[in-house]
Parts: sequence; structure tokens; C-alpha cells
Amino acid sequence: MEGFAALLPPLLDGLWMTLRITAGAALLAVPLALAAGLARLSTHRIVSAIALVYVEIFRGTSALVQLFWFYYVLPLFGLKLPAVTVGIVVLAANAGAYGAEVVRGAILAVAPGQREAAVALNMTSAQTLRRIVLPQAFPAMLPPAGNLLIELLKNTALVSLITITDLTFRGQMLRAETLRTTEIFLLLLLLYFAVALVITAGIRLLERRFRVR
Repeated sequence: MEGFAALLPPLLDGLWMTLRITAGAALLAVPLALAAGLARLSTHRIVSAIALVYVEIFRGTSALVQLFWFYYVLPLFGLKLPAVTVGIVVLAANAGAYGAEVVRGAILAVAPGQREAAVALNMTSAQTLRRIVLPQAFPAMLPPAGNLLIELLKNTALVSLITITDLTFRGQMLRAETLRTTEIFLLLLLLYFAVALVITAGIRLLERRFRVR
């Protein structure tokens, strides 16, 4: 136990960076997914096409390649961003692309009769979306949203490759210094798992609340 205790402080420093990137990317990914999902359902072809291009590019390419492209290629065109900013933006855009399809699917799952009833009540499209569609679609979004958040957490390990000292990076540095591979990677596994459990518990709490409503 004393050996494990000596390894924890540097790993917890890395965990703090991992949590910062996860939280920042999640906060950006949620509105991005909502906007892109709604845009995919837009009757305006240009809006729908732009959303489709965004979704397909970020779903169809590797998150690692996206990180490298934003961090190493964009500076060649005169745009250099801090590594943490790149990590947050790229992971958010990646999660938002998958989340857009979750939003789109949940909205399409709402019974058409609900929209017809809203039209009969002279509601505008915006009122129908806000008062009828989204309140019913949101609970259906929660389980896959929880999966995406956990996937986002795991993808933060990739930011270590663009010089960010996250949890994985700290673990690799510590392993090189101490050669205690088994203990270090066991702690890494447990720390990632603990954060994933917190995310899962939060999503389930939201599910129960909306189920009661």
C-alpha cells in the first residue's frame, strides 16, 4: 500500500488535467450536438448539408489524426492554438458529431401525432420543438449520451500525444522513471474506471428524474 501511495500524487495531477479536458469538451459538445442534430433535420438544404458534412468528417476520421491535424498542421497556415485548447475543441467536435446523430434519432422517434397535435393548437415550429418534441426526446438521448461521455473520457488519453500532461501521460512518465509498470497501469485503470462510474451514476440519476416527470 505504501508503494501505491507514493505513485498516486503525480497520477492525481494528471487526473486533474484529464477531468479539465473531459469537462471542457463535454460542455462544448452538448450544444454542438444539439445544433448539428437539429440542423440535420432542417428543411433548408444548405443548413442540412453543412451539418451532414461536419458529422461525416468527424465521425469518419480518426480522433488521433484530427488532434495531429489541428495541433501540427494548422500552425503551417498561421493558426497556432494551445495544446489544451486543441484537445478540448477536437474531442468536443468528435463527440458532438456522434451526439448529433443521437439527437436526430431521438427527435425522429417522437410520434408524428405529437407534431400534428401541436399544429392543430396553432403552435409555431419553435414552440412545438421546445414544448412538445424536446421534452419527449431528451430522456431517449440520455443513455447513448452517457456512453458518449465515457467514450470522450477514454479519448482524452490521446491528448498525451500532443504534449498534454494528462493522466495517461503522467502514467507513462512515471513508468519510465520507476519501471513499476504493473502498479502504475493498475492505478490508471482504476482511476479511469472511477471517473466512468461517476459519469454513469450522474446519467442514471437524470434518467430517474425524467422518468418520474
